[in-house]
Amino acid sequence: MADLLSGLGKFGLNFLEGAGLYEEEEKEKEIKAPPPPPPVKEEADYLFDKSYECPVCYSAIRARTVRAGKVRLLRTDLDLRPVYEQLEPLKYDVVICPKCGYAVASRYFGGLAKFQKEAIREVISPSFRPAEEEKQTYTFEEALERYKLSLASAVVKRARASEKAYICLKSGWLLRSMEENLPEDTPDYEKKLAELKEQERVFLQNALDGLLNARMTETYPMCGMDQTTAEYLIAVLAMNDGRFDISSRIISDILASRSTSRRIKERARDIKELLIQKIKEQKAQQT
Repeated sequence: MADLLSGLGKFGLNFLEGAGLYEEEEKEKEIKAPPPPPPVKEEADYLFDKSYECPVCYSAIRARTVRAGKVRLLRTDLDLRPVYEQLEPLKYDVVICPKCGYAVASRYFGGLAKFQKEAIREVISPSFRPAEEEKQTYTFEEALERYKLSLASAVVKRARASEKAYICLKSGWLLRSMEENLPEDTPDYEKKLAELKEQERVFLQNALDGLLNARMTETYPMCGMDQTTAEYLIAVLAMNDGRFDISSRIISDILASRSTSRRIKERARDIKELLIQKIKEQKAQQT
């Protein structure tokens, strides 16, 4: 028998196809719609406005912030970059005062010395122009601009090497995320991808320089990391930058240390294998 209700799928009512027209009343057959699919969450659904007070001009700041526990970790790259499923939290890690222009990574938000406040007021504030509108979400490009503003503030206020290295590290990670999310139909895709990779390389190179400086002049914890974790990160960054001697020396120390956690040692062994391979490739190219 022909199905009189066929074709209703185009209206989302495919569950009614095949239903009988004249069911016997005693059967009291009830046609039920399937449960609606869960609503698709937008990026803004994972964010909220967190309130701060600017340590320079004491204005109220509202910063878009990722809700804790709402995003799922997919993996961690060799250089410890966390990759999440729903969105890129790195885009929301910088707090900017819309009045005076002071910008800072959320980890380093806090009080400033008098000379630092004066430096921001004298160098940043007179020329600063805030964004034309407050946004619910940021593009990768806008997020990178925010990191650059925080790096400018760090330079002006004469922040520690570790803070500047932290900003460079996060900027490099953000650029890698931009590469991974770059649509393949982007005009001049290969050229744009190469530009992003080069920017990532430069930021991570500066992160390495800053961390190497900081480990000689500062105490741990550093950038939110204990000594072993920071040393591991330095080893990975050094390997990727072609500074194999630094990387090899640090990895050997990590593997020889009794206090190194099992997790870090496993990662260090992976790096050691990669390092050996890279050194072999370098020697092969030189012969």
